[in-house]
Amino acid sequence: MKMGIVEEAHNVKIVGSGMRFIVLAHGFGTDQSVWKHLVPHLLEDFRVVLYDNMGAGTTNPDYFDFERYSTLEGYAHDLLAILKELQINSCIFVGHSVSAMIGVIASVYRPDIFSKIVMLSASPRYLNDADYYGGFEQEDLDQLFNAMKSNYKAWCLGWAPLCVGGDMESVAVQEFSRTLFNMRPDIALSVLHTIYQCDMRQILGFVTVPCHIIQSMKDMAVPVVVSEYLHQHLGGQSIVEVMSSDGHLPQLSSPDIVIPVLLKHIQHDIAAGL
Repeated sequence: MKMGIVEEAHNVKIVGSGMRFIVLAHGFGTDQSVWKHLVPHLLEDFRVVLYDNMGAGTTNPDYFDFERYSTLEGYAHDLLAILKELQINSCIFVGHSVSAMIGVIASVYRPDIFSKIVMLSASPRYLNDADYYGGFEQEDLDQLFNAMKSNYKAWCLGWAPLCVGGDMESVAVQEFSRTLFNMRPDIALSVLHTIYQCDMRQILGFVTVPCHIIQSMKDMAVPVVVSEYLHQHLGGQSIVEVMSSDGHLPQLSSPDIVIPVLLKHIQHDIAAGL
């Protein structure tokens, strides 16, 4: 079967022998390899769809349209295009970090396609506001963007252990550093700017798909109170589970804690007593 253009651009892979579809979407600075500890547990029960967001180091930088990806809607339309090309009309969507919000936007356009959304380390807004704690002030972000501009490689080396949690020697930090380095620096800056300056709070009330909100106890990018904010403001059913893990990429750094939690939320629905 010849791959469609959307599939090819996003490095779409489908593995597993189950009847139901599950889509795994990665966050900033990573690619589909971030799910390597989860995928083996899904192969019997699901057809697992993996893809890379445009701008990831594994995608062709010539395809990165700076205007299209200046908002998260551009990524949401990509997701819907992938599902359309694969003729998937029902799936569970697992979104890490920014991809949780990308899934949320896509589900508002097409709630019929998503049976549930599992969010890992998700935030609708990273900036603090009068009545909202996102964890960052604008000056924090401006410093971060300036550091990226002045020396991308040095910035990566400092940011990876902060984001992952743990020391520079850990395998997870090395893995995240590798996928960060793979991004073209101007694209990485543009993508992170779009993520950190976005505000998805207004859209949450329009979400009707059930959402499972999974969060690390300690995450430098997402304060734990944000998971409760999502729970209170999402329009449909939702449930929160805060794990004892540390870091923004716990599926990579603490798989022993995180994979069983993800599997539980993938396999069980909220109404079924989760």
